[in-house]
Amino acid sequence: MIFEKIALSIPYSRAGVQGTGSPCLYTYLRSPSPEMPERPRPAVVICPGGGYQMTSDREAEPVALRFLALGFQCFVLRYSVAGQAIFPGPQLELAAAVALVRRRAAEWMVNSEKIVVCGFSAGGHLAASLGVFWTRELLTAPLGLRAEEIRPNGMILAYPVITSGAFAHRGSFENLLGSRYEECLELASLEKQVSPDTPPAFLWHTWDDDGVPVENSLLLAGALRKHGIPLEMHLLPSGPHGLSLATEETGPSAESCAPWSEWAARWLRSL
Repeated sequence: MIFEKIALSIPYSRAGVQGTGSPCLYTYLRSPSPEMPERPRPAVVICPGGGYQMTSDREAEPVALRFLALGFQCFVLRYSVAGQAIFPGPQLELAAAVALVRRRAAEWMVNSEKIVVCGFSAGGHLAASLGVFWTRELLTAPLGLRAEEIRPNGMILAYPVITSGAFAHRGSFENLLGSRYEECLELASLEKQVSPDTPPAFLWHTWDDDGVPVENSLLLAGALRKHGIPLEMHLLPSGPHGLSLATEETGPSAESCAPWSEWAARWLRSL
């Protein structure tokens, strides 16, 4: 396995926001071997959750290693959180990370047309943000990049924070928006930002999630349906918020949810 830690330099000031973050992208790549076929592989850029207050270890490296074992090149973004950068700071960081993966696709043996973002909880909000905002100057102008350079080809969203409305995980939006809370609250409600340019999605959530209500996923699914965006969605009957891989290794475990990574891998291969 080839492991590398890459610091990302983000021009926060060009986006009109303050930022002191030090985002880093961690690579998890299959080492070349004459015993295995060398071919470009789909890439998964992982955004751990943590309410935009921290980035969870449980939803970072274990997830990367799982997808690596399933045949994908993987990346974990440790993005800026509360007190380091406010909206759209973390979104710029993810956009820059996707652009970097696409730019180095040949070196990293990545299929540049199969780069998906994968997010958990608030990290799901971050991943879905790139899915709905990749065509907008909100992200392209500060980075000086073309929309096609930051475009995700798909989204894997696990119990994501989506809406800033009645079913909001309020703390995530307070941490993300900071002093821009009133100004950007509507814009950050992602079910309202879906368009025909939004990429296909794989989505899973538990029905009795008491941290981020399942309505977040249902609202996003309805918006994707309205715009004709392909979606594979799994609603599992029970399981606490923050399941990660839903195994004992990442804890807590939930047998009915544990196959989700295999379902997502099958979906990704079919893109």
